[in-house]
Amino acid sequence: MAVRAELAFSVSDLAQTRFAVSPMWEVGTSYRLLASGSASLVHRPWTEQVRPRLAAAGLDRGRLAELIPPSGYVPDFLNPAPTGPAPSLAEELAGIRATPAARVRRDLDRLRQEQGGLGPRTRSLHADPQARLARVAEEIETYWELALAPYWARIRAVLDADVFHRARQSAEHGAGRLFNDLHPSVSWGDDALRLSRRHRPLSRGTAGAGLLLIPSVFTGPVPFTRSAPPDPPQLAYPARGTGSLWEPRPAGRTEALAAVLGRSRTRLLAELETPASTTELARRTGLSAAGVSQYLTALRAAGLVSAHRAGRSVLYARTSVAESLLGGVTPPRP
Repeated sequence: MAVRAELAFSVSDLAQTRFAVSPMWEVGTSYRLLASGSASLVHRPWTEQVRPRLAAAGLDRGRLAELIPPSGYVPDFLNPAPTGPAPSLAEELAGIRATPAARVRRDLDRLRQEQGGLGPRTRSLHADPQARLARVAEEIETYWELALAPYWARIRAVLDADVFHRARQSAEHGAGRLFNDLHPSVSWGDDALRLSRRHRPLSRGTAGAGLLLIPSVFTGPVPFTRSAPPDPPQLAYPARGTGSLWEPRPAGRTEALAAVLGRSRTRLLAELETPASTTELARRTGLSAAGVSQYLTALRAAGLVSAHRAGRSVLYARTSVAESLLGGVTPPRP
């Protein structure tokens, strides 16, 4: 049942309202999407690639499976308040590892209450947070490498574009327009932000000062919130442009780029529309595996390709530099 959620704003609260891009928000919301088994049309290209990797690595039945249920509450310590506009995953994991034991236990007690119990790994975490948080962080790092790191350049571009749009919107039309345009369930009026479709109450009296606005490509149809004073409340909302996140990029000319990088390297970059292994790239292009490996090494040294361990193989992905350089291309003919 929906409850009233009204976050009053003083001048000080407005002054402390800011945006942040958070890797951990993408970790939690993306894992939930995978765990739910939802047949999301928007994210289907991604889920079809990632689900088999998670199953092979056992991440569909590990610590994250117990901490991030398909629905309901997710422990607040998994989303530490970003200290800057775009913290790295390593910075956020450091915040998770540093969570006081009392807060971990409090969050897990709430998880137990809402889920009707805790799994064996989560009970172990409750018994000894300081020792077990490091293992949680290690599993998050593994999940990141398998599920998000190979796609991060594309995801980050959508998140950054959303922040740019909304910052400009606020500058041109004011905070009221910004808040009212975040999501249909969010509205602004009488110096307060109101959120519908919530299952727990939220007020300034139970939240910290200010507000952190966090765009996310995996939040789904409704925003998520985190309120854990003295941290500022966090509102993770669906980012603009998510609907086209996994669509093939428009075709473009590659001849000029091929003249600089060579036709084979340019072809490999274009084929990395989705992350792939050396073997897969060799199969797609007809190049030898040894040749593909050599070209990928050169592209990685130039900062155009990143490598991510996926079990016994390595997935290669385009970096943001390569994405900007290509601008959406089709592979040149052999």
